[in-house]
Amino acid sequence: MLAAFVSTPAPKDPLSVLEIGERPEPEIPDGWTTIQVKAVSLNHHDLFSLQGIGLPAERMPMILGTDAAGIDENGNEVVVHGVISTPDWMGDETLDPKRSLLSEVHQGSMAEKVAVPRRNLLPKPAGLSFAEAACLPTAWLTAYRMLFVKSGLRPGQTVLVQGASGGVATALIVLGRAAGYRIWVTGRSEEKRAAALALGAEQAFESGARLPERVDGVMETVGEATWSHSIKSLKPGGVLVTSGATTGFNPGAELNRVFFTQLSVIGSTMGTKSELEALIRMCAVTGVRPQIDVELPLAEAREGFARMLEGRTNGKIVFTL
Repeated sequence: MLAAFVSTPAPKDPLSVLEIGERPEPEIPDGWTTIQVKAVSLNHHDLFSLQGIGLPAERMPMILGTDAAGIDENGNEVVVHGVISTPDWMGDETLDPKRSLLSEVHQGSMAEKVAVPRRNLLPKPAGLSFAEAACLPTAWLTAYRMLFVKSGLRPGQTVLVQGASGGVATALIVLGRAAGYRIWVTGRSEEKRAAALALGAEQAFESGARLPERVDGVMETVGEATWSHSIKSLKPGGVLVTSGATTGFNPGAELNRVFFTQLSVIGSTMGTKSELEALIRMCAVTGVRPQIDVELPLAEAREGFARMLEGRTNGKIVFTL
Protein backbone atom coordinates (compact mmCIF):
# COMPACT_ATOMS: atom_id res chain seq x y z
CA MET A 1 0.00 0.00 0.00
CA LEU A 2 1.09 3.60 -0.58
CA ALA A 3 2.53 5.29 2.52
CA ALA A 4 4.75 8.15 3.69
CA PHE A 5 7.41 6.76 6.01
CA VAL A 6 10.91 7.10 7.44
CA SER A 7 13.61 4.41 7.51
CA THR A 8 16.51 6.31 9.05
CA PRO A 9 16.61 9.60 11.02
CA ALA A 10 18.20 12.81 9.76
CA PRO A 11 18.32 15.42 12.55
CA LYS A 12 19.62 18.23 10.31
CA ASP A 13 17.86 17.46 7.01
CA PRO A 14 14.51 15.79 7.72
CA LEU A 15 13.14 16.02 4.17
CA SER A 16 16.07 13.96 2.90
CA VAL A 17 14.72 10.84 4.67
CA LEU A 18 11.03 11.25 3.84
CA GLU A 19 10.04 8.25 1.71
CA ILE A 20 6.81 7.89 -0.26
CA GLY A 21 6.27 4.41 -1.58
CA GLU A 22 4.96 0.93 -0.89
CA ARG A 23 4.74 -0.56 2.60
CA PRO A 24 3.15 -3.82 3.83
CA GLU A 25 -0.50 -3.65 4.91
CA PRO A 26 -0.89 -3.39 8.70
CA GLU A 27 -1.03 -6.33 11.06
CA ILE A 28 -4.17 -6.45 13.19
CA PRO A 29 -3.73 -7.34 16.90
CA ASP A 30 -6.67 -8.56 18.99
CA GLY A 31 -9.13 -5.75 19.64
CA TRP A 32 -7.86 -3.73 16.70
CA THR A 33 -9.27 -3.08 13.25
CA THR A 34 -8.19 -1.44 10.00
CA ILE A 35 -9.39 1.86 8.60
CA GLN A 36 -9.36 2.82 4.95
CA VAL A 37 -7.78 6.25 5.27
CA LYS A 38 -9.43 9.06 3.32
CA ALA A 39 -7.52 12.00 4.82
CA VAL A 40 -4.66 12.59 7.26
CA SER A 41 -3.28 15.90 8.47
CA LEU A 42 0.37 16.86 8.88
CA ASN A 43 1.74 17.83 12.30
CA HIS A 44 5.10 18.98 13.64
CA HIS A 45 5.29 15.58 15.30
CA ASP A 46 5.87 14.12 11.81
CA LEU A 47 8.83 16.43 11.20
CA PHE A 48 10.24 15.47 14.61
CA SER A 49 9.91 11.79 13.65
CA LEU A 50 11.99 12.37 10.51
CA GLN A 51 14.65 13.88 12.78
CA GLY A 52 14.53 10.92 15.13
CA ILE A 53 13.02 12.94 17.99
CA GLY A 54 10.89 10.50 19.97
CA LEU A 55 11.38 7.83 17.31
CA PRO A 56 14.59 5.81 17.69
CA ALA A 57 16.13 4.16 14.65
CA GLU A 58 15.35 0.66 15.95
CA ARG A 59 11.61 1.34 15.47
CA MET A 60 12.07 2.28 11.83
CA PRO A 61 10.87 1.95 9.13
CA MET A 62 7.84 3.77 10.53
CA ILE A 63 4.82 5.07 8.66
CA LEU A 64 4.21 8.67 9.72
CA GLY A 65 0.91 10.27 10.76
CA THR A 66 -0.86 10.64 14.13
CA ASP A 67 -4.45 11.20 13.03
CA ALA A 68 -6.88 10.20 10.32
CA ALA A 69 -10.44 10.09 9.10
CA GLY A 70 -11.71 7.27 6.94
CA ILE A 71 -14.00 4.27 6.60
CA ASP A 72 -14.09 1.33 9.01
CA GLU A 73 -14.51 -2.34 8.17
CA ASN A 74 -18.31 -1.98 8.26
CA GLY A 75 -18.42 0.97 5.89
CA ASN A 76 -18.92 3.64 8.57
CA GLU A 77 -17.26 7.04 8.31
CA VAL A 78 -15.03 7.47 11.37
CA VAL A 79 -12.49 9.73 13.07
CA VAL A 80 -9.45 8.09 14.69
CA HIS A 81 -8.34 9.09 18.18
CA GLY A 82 -4.56 8.82 17.85
CA VAL A 83 -3.59 8.33 21.54
CA ILE A 84 -2.92 4.62 22.09
CA SER A 85 -3.20 3.66 25.76
CA THR A 86 -2.53 0.24 27.25
CA PRO A 87 -5.54 -2.10 27.01
CA ASP A 88 -6.28 -2.14 30.76
CA TRP A 89 -5.83 1.63 31.28
CA MET A 90 -8.86 3.42 32.77
CA GLY A 91 -9.48 7.16 32.68
CA ASP A 92 -7.49 9.92 30.97
CA GLU A 93 -5.49 8.22 28.22
CA THR A 94 -2.92 11.03 28.13
CA LEU A 95 -1.84 10.18 31.70
CA ASP A 96 -1.03 6.54 30.91
CA PRO A 97 2.78 6.28 31.39
CA LYS A 98 2.91 3.73 28.55
CA ARG A 99 0.72 5.68 26.12
CA SER A 100 1.92 6.47 22.64
CA LEU A 101 0.69 8.20 19.52
CA LEU A 102 0.24 6.52 16.20
CA SER A 103 3.65 6.50 14.43
CA GLU A 104 5.63 6.21 17.69
CA VAL A 105 5.26 2.50 18.54
CA HIS A 106 2.56 1.47 16.08
CA GLN A 107 2.61 2.28 12.38
CA GLY A 108 1.05 5.65 11.58
CA SER A 109 -1.84 6.87 9.48
CA MET A 110 -0.14 8.33 6.37
CA ALA A 111 -1.07 5.28 4.35
CA GLU A 112 -3.96 3.76 2.50
CA LYS A 113 -4.80 1.71 5.60
CA VAL A 114 -4.04 2.07 9.31
CA ALA A 115 -4.56 -0.38 12.17
CA VAL A 116 -6.09 1.12 15.34
CA PRO A 117 -7.80 -0.17 18.49
CA ARG A 118 -11.56 -0.40 17.96
CA ARG A 119 -12.04 1.69 21.11
CA ASN A 120 -10.24 4.60 19.38
CA LEU A 121 -12.93 5.16 16.74
CA LEU A 122 -15.60 7.86 16.79
CA PRO A 123 -18.35 8.46 14.22
CA LYS A 124 -17.63 11.23 11.72
CA PRO A 125 -20.59 13.61 11.36
CA ALA A 126 -21.87 13.98 7.82
CA GLY A 127 -21.37 17.74 8.06
CA LEU A 128 -17.59 17.37 8.39
CA SER A 129 -15.54 16.51 5.33
CA PHE A 130 -12.88 13.83 5.67
CA ALA A 131 -10.22 16.54 5.34
CA GLU A 132 -11.78 18.65 8.11
CA ALA A 133 -12.26 15.63 10.37
CA ALA A 134 -8.61 14.60 9.91
CA CYS A 135 -7.51 17.92 11.45
CA LEU A 136 -9.33 17.30 14.73
CA PRO A 137 -7.53 14.43 16.55
CA THR A 138 -4.13 16.12 16.96
CA ALA A 139 -3.98 19.89 16.43
CA TRP A 140 -7.59 20.76 17.16
CA LEU A 141 -7.87 18.37 20.09
CA THR A 142 -4.66 19.82 21.52
CA ALA A 143 -6.13 23.32 21.25
CA TYR A 144 -9.46 22.24 22.76
CA ARG A 145 -7.78 20.69 25.80
CA MET A 146 -5.44 23.67 26.29
CA LEU A 147 -8.22 26.23 26.24
CA PHE A 148 -11.24 24.48 27.73
CA VAL A 149 -9.79 21.76 29.98
CA LYS A 150 -6.42 22.97 31.26
CA SER A 151 -6.40 26.77 31.31
CA GLY A 152 -9.20 27.56 33.77
CA LEU A 153 -9.90 30.67 31.72
CA ARG A 154 -13.44 31.94 31.17
CA PRO A 155 -15.20 33.47 28.16
CA GLY A 156 -14.62 37.21 28.03
CA GLN A 157 -11.03 36.96 29.23
CA THR A 158 -8.07 37.88 27.02
CA VAL A 159 -5.93 35.07 25.63
CA LEU A 160 -2.68 35.52 23.68
CA VAL A 161 -1.90 32.86 21.07
CA GLN A 162 1.79 32.76 20.15
CA GLY A 163 2.33 32.14 16.44
CA ALA A 164 -0.67 32.96 14.32
CA SER A 165 -0.59 30.46 11.49
CA GLY A 166 0.10 26.91 12.70
CA GLY A 167 -2.50 24.19 13.09
CA VAL A 168 -2.88 24.48 16.87
CA ALA A 169 -2.76 28.28 16.73
CA THR A 170 -5.50 28.57 14.10
CA ALA A 171 -7.59 26.08 16.08
CA LEU A 172 -7.17 28.20 19.22
CA ILE A 173 -8.29 31.30 17.34
CA VAL A 174 -11.40 29.67 15.87
CA LEU A 175 -12.42 27.77 19.01
CA GLY A 176 -11.67 30.70 21.32
CA ARG A 177 -13.67 33.13 19.21
CA ALA A 178 -16.61 30.70 19.03
CA ALA A 179 -16.59 30.33 22.84
CA GLY A 180 -16.45 34.06 23.58
CA TYR A 181 -12.79 34.59 24.46
CA ARG A 182 -10.94 37.74 23.46
CA ILE A 183 -8.18 36.31 21.26
CA TRP A 184 -4.94 38.15 20.54
CA VAL A 185 -2.20 36.64 18.40
CA THR A 186 1.40 37.21 17.35
CA GLY A 187 2.74 36.53 13.88
CA ARG A 188 6.02 36.95 12.04
CA SER A 189 4.56 38.49 8.89
CA GLU A 190 1.82 40.91 7.94
CA GLU A 191 0.23 38.16 5.86
CA LYS A 192 0.03 35.76 8.81
CA ARG A 193 -1.36 38.45 11.10
CA ALA A 194 -4.00 39.43 8.55
CA ALA A 195 -5.02 35.79 8.17
CA ALA A 196 -5.42 35.47 11.95
CA LEU A 197 -7.65 38.54 12.04
CA ALA A 198 -9.75 37.06 9.25
CA LEU A 199 -10.21 33.91 11.37
CA GLY A 200 -11.59 35.94 14.24
CA ALA A 201 -8.65 37.18 16.33
CA GLU A 202 -9.41 40.58 17.85
CA GLN A 203 -5.85 41.93 17.51
CA ALA A 204 -2.63 40.72 15.91
CA PHE A 205 0.88 41.87 16.81
CA GLU A 206 4.41 41.39 15.53
CA SER A 207 6.35 38.64 17.28
CA GLY A 208 7.74 39.96 20.56
CA ALA A 209 5.78 43.22 20.42
CA ARG A 210 4.79 45.04 23.61
CA LEU A 211 1.07 44.49 24.09
CA PRO A 212 -1.44 47.27 24.93
CA GLU A 213 -2.17 45.49 28.19
CA ARG A 214 -1.27 42.23 29.88
CA VAL A 215 -3.40 39.18 29.23
CA ASP A 216 -5.16 36.59 31.38
CA GLY A 217 -3.65 33.62 29.59
CA VAL A 218 -1.11 32.62 26.96
CA MET A 219 -1.34 29.56 24.72
CA GLU A 220 2.23 28.52 23.94
CA THR A 221 3.40 25.99 21.33
CA VAL A 222 6.50 27.78 20.01
CA GLY A 223 8.97 27.36 22.88
CA GLU A 224 12.33 29.12 23.11
CA ALA A 225 11.59 31.87 20.58
CA THR A 226 8.49 33.19 22.38
CA TRP A 227 8.74 31.95 25.99
CA SER A 228 10.13 35.16 27.53
CA HIS A 229 7.53 37.26 25.72
CA SER A 230 4.78 34.90 26.93
CA ILE A 231 5.83 35.19 30.57
CA LYS A 232 6.17 39.00 30.38
CA SER A 233 2.76 39.34 28.71
CA LEU A 234 0.79 37.80 31.59
CA LYS A 235 -1.12 39.64 34.27
CA PRO A 236 -0.26 38.79 37.88
CA GLY A 237 -1.94 35.46 38.58
CA GLY A 238 -2.14 34.65 34.86
CA VAL A 239 -1.81 31.23 33.28
CA LEU A 240 0.46 29.91 30.53
CA VAL A 241 -0.52 26.62 28.90
CA THR A 242 2.19 24.92 26.87
CA SER A 243 1.72 21.96 24.54
CA GLY A 244 4.79 22.15 22.33
CA ALA A 245 8.11 23.78 21.58
CA THR A 246 8.71 23.92 17.85
CA THR A 247 11.66 26.32 18.23
CA GLY A 248 13.38 24.59 21.14
CA PHE A 249 12.72 22.92 24.48
CA ASN A 250 15.01 24.88 26.82
CA PRO A 251 14.12 28.57 27.17
CA GLY A 252 15.17 30.64 30.15
CA ALA A 253 12.71 29.77 32.93
CA GLU A 254 12.06 33.39 34.06
CA LEU A 255 11.44 31.97 37.52
CA ASN A 256 11.61 35.39 39.17
CA ARG A 257 8.56 36.51 37.19
CA VAL A 258 6.80 33.19 37.71
CA PHE A 259 6.92 33.29 41.49
CA PHE A 260 6.82 37.06 42.04
CA THR A 261 3.69 37.55 39.91
CA GLN A 262 2.28 34.15 40.92
CA LEU A 263 1.93 32.74 37.43
CA SER A 264 0.70 29.24 36.61
CA VAL A 265 2.57 27.22 33.99
CA ILE A 266 0.56 24.20 32.86
CA GLY A 267 1.56 21.42 30.49
CA SER A 268 -0.96 19.88 28.13
CA THR A 269 -0.67 16.98 25.69
CA MET A 270 -3.19 15.98 23.02
CA GLY A 271 -6.54 15.01 24.61
CA THR A 272 -8.81 12.17 25.59
CA LYS A 273 -11.31 10.31 23.44
CA SER A 274 -14.16 11.95 25.37
CA GLU A 275 -12.63 15.39 24.73
CA LEU A 276 -12.37 14.57 21.02
CA GLU A 277 -16.03 13.57 21.09
CA ALA A 278 -16.89 16.91 22.75
CA LEU A 279 -14.82 18.78 20.15
CA ILE A 280 -16.68 17.04 17.33
CA ARG A 281 -19.99 18.04 18.96
CA MET A 282 -18.76 21.63 19.31
CA CYS A 283 -18.01 21.74 15.58
CA ALA A 284 -21.50 20.44 14.86
CA VAL A 285 -23.24 22.88 17.22
CA THR A 286 -21.30 26.05 16.36
CA GLY A 287 -20.52 25.36 12.71
CA VAL A 288 -16.80 26.09 13.20
CA ARG A 289 -14.47 24.17 10.93
CA PRO A 290 -10.70 23.66 10.78
CA GLN A 291 -8.74 26.14 8.71
CA ILE A 292 -7.15 24.09 5.92
CA ASP A 293 -4.16 25.66 4.23
CA VAL A 294 -3.80 23.12 1.44
CA GLU A 295 -5.00 19.63 0.48
CA LEU A 296 -2.55 17.41 -1.40
CA PRO A 297 -2.65 13.79 -2.56
CA LEU A 298 -0.51 11.60 -0.32
CA ALA A 299 1.76 10.95 -3.31
CA GLU A 300 2.66 14.68 -3.18
CA ALA A 301 3.29 14.73 0.57
CA ARG A 302 6.83 16.07 0.15
CA GLU A 303 5.43 19.48 -0.83
CA GLY A 304 3.35 19.60 2.35
CA PHE A 305 6.32 18.68 4.54
CA ALA A 306 8.40 21.39 2.83
CA ARG A 307 5.69 23.99 3.47
CA MET A 308 5.64 23.15 7.18
CA LEU A 309 9.43 23.06 7.50
CA GLU A 310 9.72 26.48 5.85
CA GLY A 311 6.83 28.00 7.82
CA ARG A 312 4.67 28.51 4.73
CA THR A 313 1.44 27.63 6.50
CA ASN A 314 -1.91 29.21 7.23
CA GLY A 315 -3.84 26.44 8.89
CA LYS A 316 -3.63 22.69 8.44
CA ILE A 317 -1.91 20.73 5.67
CA VAL A 318 -3.96 17.69 4.71
CA PHE A 319 -3.07 14.66 2.59
CA THR A 320 -5.92 12.82 0.87
CA LEU A 321 -6.27 9.31 -0.50
